Amino acid sequence: HPGNIGSSARAMKTMGLKNLSLVAPKVFPSTEAEALASGATDLLQNARVVQSVEEAVAAADWVVGTSSRARAVSMPTLDVREAAHQMADHFAANHGEIAILFGPERTGLTNHCLDRCHQLITIPTSESYASLNLAAAVQIVAYELRLAFNGTNIVAESSQYPLATAA
Repeated sequence: HPGNIGSSARAMKTMGLKNLSLVAPKVFPSTEAEALASGATDLLQNARVVQSVEEAVAAADWVVGTSSRARAVSMPTLDVREAAHQMADHFAANHGEIAILFGPERTGLTNHCLDRCHQLITIPTSESYASLNLAAAVQIVAYELRLAFNGTNIVAESSQYPLATAA
């Protein structure tokens, strides 16, 4: 959905993430995505549009999938905070590219997509209603990464909005 694309770009930019890849979006580019990006249109303009998950994660040496429900998978499953710290440790040790896969809101990631992942992360939610908006999930993961990286290494170097040094 174009609104989720724009809102996800905004969520990423506010936390210092800048590399957005989109797998076969139905509608992109989109004025709705641009409107909801609210200052993150540069991420949309530089977004990499690919036709397959394999193409999206080809350059990554560590691929993390997201899921809102328990899955019977043969990979480690961690909550988002633990996973963010592991990703920060992995990056510090290897300086490799990490890809995070988000699936469609209605269905989540397919088993085909999960087969490409090294790890699965979940966001703890209410047991009675666990459905997060896609952009909200992106925001939470990006925030946890920002905390894990201690505000360094993931901030866009050419940000026109420098980080505050005092409040």
